[in-house]
Amino acid sequence: MAETAVLFALGEVFQFLKEETNLLRGVHPDFSDIKDELESIQVFLKDADRRAADEADTTDGIRTWVKQMRETSFRIEDVIDEYLRMMHRDSPPGCGSLVCKMASLFNTLIPRHHIASEIQDIKLSIRRIKERSERYNFQILQEPGSTSRNNTREIESGRWCDPRLSSLFIEETEIVGFEGPREELFGWLLEGAAERTVISVVGMGGLGKTTLAKLVFDSQKVTSHFDCRSCITVSQSYTVRGLMIFMMEQFCRDTEDPIAQMLHKMDDKSLIVEVRQYLQHKRYLIFFDDVWQEDFSDQFEFAMPNNNNGSRIIITTRMMQVADFFKKSFLVHIHNLQLLPPEKAWELFCKKVFRFEFDGHCPPELEAISKDIVRKCKQLPLAIVAIGGLLSTKAKTMIEWKKVSENLSLELRRNAHLTSLTKILSLSYDSLPYYLKPCILYFGIYPEDHSINHKRLTRQWIAEGFAKSEERRTPEQVANEYLYELINRSLILVSNVGFEGKVQTCQVHDLMREVIIRKMKELSFCHFVHDGQIVADGIIRRLSIATNSNNALKKTNNSHFRAIHFYEKGGLLEPFIGKLCSQSRILKVLDIQGATLNHIPDNLGNLFHLRYINLRGTKVQALPKSVGELQHLETLDLRDTLVRHLPSEINKLTKLRHLLVFHRNYEAKYSLLGFTTGVLMENGIKNLTSLQNLYYVEVDHGGVDLIQEMKMLRQLRRLGLRRVRREHRNALCAAVVEMKHLENLNITTISEDETINLNFISSPPQLQRFHLKAKLDILPDWIPKLEFLVEIKLALSKLKDDLLQSLKNLPNLQKFGLWDNAYDGEILHFQNGGFLKLRKLDLCRLNRVNSVLIDKGALPSLEYLKIDRIPQLKEVPSGIRFLYNLKVINFTEMPAKFVECIDPDKGKDYWIIKCIPLICIRHSVGPKYFDYEIRTIQSASKAS
Repeated sequence: MAETAVLFALGEVFQFLKEETNLLRGVHPDFSDIKDELESIQVFLKDADRRAADEADTTDGIRTWVKQMRETSFRIEDVIDEYLRMMHRDSPPGCGSLVCKMASLFNTLIPRHHIASEIQDIKLSIRRIKERSERYNFQILQEPGSTSRNNTREIESGRWCDPRLSSLFIEETEIVGFEGPREELFGWLLEGAAERTVISVVGMGGLGKTTLAKLVFDSQKVTSHFDCRSCITVSQSYTVRGLMIFMMEQFCRDTEDPIAQMLHKMDDKSLIVEVRQYLQHKRYLIFFDDVWQEDFSDQFEFAMPNNNNGSRIIITTRMMQVADFFKKSFLVHIHNLQLLPPEKAWELFCKKVFRFEFDGHCPPELEAISKDIVRKCKQLPLAIVAIGGLLSTKAKTMIEWKKVSENLSLELRRNAHLTSLTKILSLSYDSLPYYLKPCILYFGIYPEDHSINHKRLTRQWIAEGFAKSEERRTPEQVANEYLYELINRSLILVSNVGFEGKVQTCQVHDLMREVIIRKMKELSFCHFVHDGQIVADGIIRRLSIATNSNNALKKTNNSHFRAIHFYEKGGLLEPFIGKLCSQSRILKVLDIQGATLNHIPDNLGNLFHLRYINLRGTKVQALPKSVGELQHLETLDLRDTLVRHLPSEINKLTKLRHLLVFHRNYEAKYSLLGFTTGVLMENGIKNLTSLQNLYYVEVDHGGVDLIQEMKMLRQLRRLGLRRVRREHRNALCAAVVEMKHLENLNITTISEDETINLNFISSPPQLQRFHLKAKLDILPDWIPKLEFLVEIKLALSKLKDDLLQSLKNLPNLQKFGLWDNAYDGEILHFQNGGFLKLRKLDLCRLNRVNSVLIDKGALPSLEYLKIDRIPQLKEVPSGIRFLYNLKVINFTEMPAKFVECIDPDKGKDYWIIKCIPLICIRHSVGPKYFDYEIRTIQSASKAS
């Protein structure tokens, strides 16, 4: 809320004062005054935000105060950006003459006056806001877990406001879907090591962590197993001393031990000693529910003795860091609670809605719409229970239920039955540190059910200034840490993970997204433009456009947006983009991926503050020369556009970090050398010293000179080069040796017969992925030494002899591809003990191979095998039966005789593959890349 906006503005002012040494007269003290005033207000912003968010008990005055504080922070960011833009116009590059300087000074007189007036008005506004704060008696709140007070206003009002309490009192007969997790927890509690053990139940809000843990805690076989038990709700406001006293009072409740009366008089040390002595010879069970503080274990470790008596501690938490922190001193088991399976979600819904009628079953006429409502709950137990509770009060008619289904977002905001659901989900957002709040809000900009590429997302965070370099860490590393912190807080669902374990795509639960969208509207973070809508009045920081309505776009005022995102094809975007380039002054993010756009206006360079441009999947054919004026540009994504040649002005962008440009031809049959087309670049690339990603460049255009310039690109992490010639070899080797951070290298020759032997003086020390499509005389001796290599793909190399023998001991190799005659022998032999970590193997278009041998003990981790167009291979490798972890085999365009031998009914080799869960047989049926007919065979054990 206001705290996030103010702290972000403070960071901008700090950076501004630190970096801008040539400030106009009077500007430095003015911004110093603004910084001092913001710091003095900052200390009570937590309380202001908390009270503004309390819908049941606050005044409109507090909400207005918070809104004014937030909007003033926006104005501070804007005036800084306006000042920087004006100073750039005042001193443009190459303007050294007195006449030029005088002309620039004259042209900026009016903007200077405007900025000076705005700064003075901001100072006055902050003073007035500070004066008004005194009437609201804001408190300076402590961090959770120290000695902060509970919400006394809630206590005094007599209301029970914590919606999580109900989870502690659910009857066992009402619980659905926890059978497996319950048995696992029973095993950890009642069996296993005698050592003191922590059992952590981790997951997002609403999954039922407390319900599951309390179900186990209260079961008869658990209560009879332990000498003493205590169940303690921790939450975000607690004192260590208070929890210890409460714990002891629970222990002594049945025994009437007089020590309970003396606890309040003890000092902290005596209290810890007393708890330890009480538990020392007992098998105890302590349940800490809803833990938020990462170092919680440190606060309670010494009070819980490790008496080797089978004692157990249960914790529930939304944060994986909390569970992991216990590992310092405890034996830990972690159960990561998952969403309900679909059939259990339906069972829970029916039990909640129809438990008193229809014998607990859904009537047939409501079944379709009921399943649609359950689908919208996305298998979240709390959502199913809350919405089911609402429907149980409604008439069992299609009309009533359709109203709920179609207006679920509105019901979440206003219906008392769903208040607990939104409050519990909101807790996860409210508990975030200020630097993560704008990061999670960014998920709301993307459409519902959109699986978000993590690099696209984190680069947008960086462009907005949410993630900046810290000490020796790059902005990308900081942004990735933020992403994993949100994942570990159970706020983000991981959709897809790469072979090396890195997150590739992610999203938020739909109901969490509803909470995020509500926060976004409250904070003016983003406005959504749908069909028939126009942009709302007031300060709006970002636009998310999901309409092809030209009328909506025409009425949009572009001058105050920091980010614009398009998620709709159709319409005419050119007029809108042209207007944007003429009017916008502070735009930092422009994401038009997949939209209908054919042309970029010549005045693109007017967007001085632009840091991120995504034109991926558009029909843009060229960039204007003015792109060279985008001095702050960090990401330029031109993948799958029609851009084939970059203007030489691109080499002026010294802050550019990610230059992504290629086109893939999915409309034609696959051709190794013709499938991907790169871009032509002019000499001068040596100036792009901030580049981390550069792919793909067609280097035959610039030749040796262009490659030699790449020696200066020492920050590169990923490099893709196409149309490489034999004569480029030495320059290429010399350039790559200078790239000490290189993780991904992709080199493609200009023709199948071009031999390129890469004899590096030393191998790239951090290389993780290596694709080489070129003829080789011999496998380079540095490749088997790549200890971090996760993936290697070789094509056209025509190697023989010891290829597999050379690569089999790569310690971290997980993906291996031999394509297009990479191997020129007849027998591929995977020997015992080789490729121990390999999970995916692709063997494609190997024309001479007639036999694949797999020893028992080779490829023990293999999960995916692809055999594609190997015409001489007549039999299935019999060693496949030893690949016990194999999940999928893809056979593509294999000879008819080969396909016959694996037929489940009459194939003589079917016995070899019959235990593989899934076999796919692909056959081309058309001229395009994706024109395949697929036949699947499931294993006999799975089918049965």
